[in-house]
Amino acid sequence: MTSAESRLARIRVVLCQTSHPGNIGAAARALKTMGLSQLALVAPEKFPHPEATARASGAVDVLEGARVCATLDDALTGCVLAIGLSARHRELVADVWPARMAAIEAIRHVPAGEVALVFGTEMSGLTNDEVSRCQALAYIPSNPDYGSLNLAAAVQVLAYEVRMAAGLVGGYGAITYQPAAQDEIAGLHRHAARTMRDLGFFNPDRPRRLLPRLRRLFARTRLEHEEVNILRGILASVDKALKRTQSGR
Repeated sequence: MTSAESRLARIRVVLCQTSHPGNIGAAARALKTMGLSQLALVAPEKFPHPEATARASGAVDVLEGARVCATLDDALTGCVLAIGLSARHRELVADVWPARMAAIEAIRHVPAGEVALVFGTEMSGLTNDEVSRCQALAYIPSNPDYGSLNLAAAVQVLAYEVRMAAGLVGGYGAITYQPAAQDEIAGLHRHAARTMRDLGFFNPDRPRRLLPRLRRLFARTRLEHEEVNILRGILASVDKALKRTQSGR
């Protein structure tokens, strides 16, 4: 396990009084996709449940490892920081952070112990009593005219931000190919000029700005070696067709 992964292992997601078992399963899936594994459930209405298992998809191991707690205090045992998620302002809260800052703070605190991200019930969110158990609140910046997020979607956003804050930003990049050399591009430019002349598209006596623009196009597209070969092949085919046409006249 890398140091970044070990930091994620100390993030605990707490769901309070979840009413729909499918949301528990979907939250488990959201956690696993971002490399988190700790899930605590405070007085869930239905758990375990077949729908939770179905919605978890390949994250059944996160469900099976979930701790079911009678109270939020039990779920927060051992945590050095609890961050509650709330879409609305609450009184008597020391710190309020957007989700990205909350994730940064969570990762900053994990060397001292585990950090909890606390989510409320689907219908009304965290109660004031539950908020009072948290040292800070976090919110997801969303459309002010419609900020309603499904519970599992909110968990996914925070899990993603925590993963980014931990520095696990790796993924995949574009396949790289051999770039065309300058002399190859110059040869293509000369070939294109000849072919356009033979087609009657380019008049050397009245060049205007066609050739400089063509050169600029080639420079801007950062041609690859194979692409130059393809274009030269197309031009060669046009040249042959022109010769056949001219010889048949």
